[in-house]
Amino acid sequence: MGNRLTKIYTKTGDAGSTGLGDGTRILKCSDRIEAIGTVDELNCVIGLLLCEPLAKEFSDFFTKIQHELFNLGSELSVPGYSVMSEEDVTTIETKLDAINKDLHPLKEFILPGGSRAAALCHQARAVCRRAERCVIRLEQHEAISELSKKYLNRLSDYLFVACRAINKSLNVDDVYWSSRRTQKD
Repeated sequence: MGNRLTKIYTKTGDAGSTGLGDGTRILKCSDRIEAIGTVDELNCVIGLLLCEPLAKEFSDFFTKIQHELFNLGSELSVPGYSVMSEEDVTTIETKLDAINKDLHPLKEFILPGGSRAAALCHQARAVCRRAERCVIRLEQHEAISELSKKYLNRLSDYLFVACRAINKSLNVDDVYWSSRRTQKD
């Protein structure tokens, strides 16, 4: 690949618009840019998670997810372009099933935490849910690939289970939620 970013600042966005991959310009506050930015934020949180000591199976898969999120961002950056595949979704489902089979069934809600890595994974899960909401909001007035929504939905499920599996791999207990009725002073 040749040099794509030879000059970082262009001043073309100074008035509040930005360019899409197809060359059109839209406002930086548009639903499309909000969705792209939230997917980017999710990728950043996963990057933070990857700075933690993780089992190789997690670090390898989170790195794969980062590449897929970049693909999703490119899809969102070019209206009508599709790059996500059903295989991207089924890969997440397969990984989710594999790590979930070794976890005990939940009988109560868990709070974000336990280990730092799991807390960062919970943060990624929450940002993923927001990215999904942004894509659905965008879909209300523009055509969006069904696979992009499906991918984000499945990814947030994976991230939830990964939080628990990460805590287990670190021998750290999940933090269980207690309702006000069961909390003790």
